[in-house]
Amino acid sequence: MTVTTLTLNKLKTMLGMTGGEQDSILNLIIENTEQALRFKLSNAEVPVELAFIELEVCIRRYNRLKNEGMASYSQEGESITFNSSDFDDFLDDINEWRRRHNKDVTSLGTMAFINPYGGPNDED
Repeated sequence: MTVTTLTLNKLKTMLGMTGGEQDSILNLIIENTEQALRFKLSNAEVPVELAFIELEVCIRRYNRLKNEGMASYSQEGESITFNSSDFDDFLDDINEWRRRHNKDVTSLGTMAFINPYGGPNDED
């Protein structure tokens, strides 16, 4: 499996930024987003096939700065509604990746019962 790390330059390109005045906040957004995605995937790294999720969520988080915790925002006829989780739109992709890599959360494993009174071949 190939692993990727979202670079600051990719995020700045998507946001149309050229200067370095926002680098510290962007690095923090990248770090937190990567950590959250790794947790959701139950994986030590973000796989390359899901790198787009990390980039898209970073963009959403940057665009929501100063509006954290809000469900919606309205001003002068403009209305913005936020998802409760930045990852909501990508849950199908995350769950599909987890299923393909045997990290499916729908199963808690297997269980075996032991008969303390004897086995199936006991004769009375």
